[in-house]
Amino acid sequence: MKLSREEVKRLALLVRLGLSDAEVERFREQLSDILEAFEVLQQVDTTDVPPTAHSIALGNVLRDDEPAPSLPADEVLANAPSQEEDYFRVRAVLE
Repeated sequence: MKLSREEVKRLALLVRLGLSDAEVERFREQLSDILEAFEVLQQVDTTDVPPTAHSIALGNVLRDDEPAPSLPADEVLANAPSQEEDYFRVRAVLE
């Protein structure tokens, strides 16, 4: 399926994209190639393929959250540029 220059210009207008004549021609070729690739995919028989959101099964790869002893506060704060009590002191981001 080859797109015409007018169709590319119409698409550019819909997305509010200003294109030069050279860009229109380049996008016409590129978009036409993409549409041709989809035409090939539409020829694949998918009657026995169930609809799915992912092509592979997804699983959670995180470990269980188990409490564990942590470092002492004075060791953690040893290299802090600024601290207040047992906390890092940082410059305010939102005022």
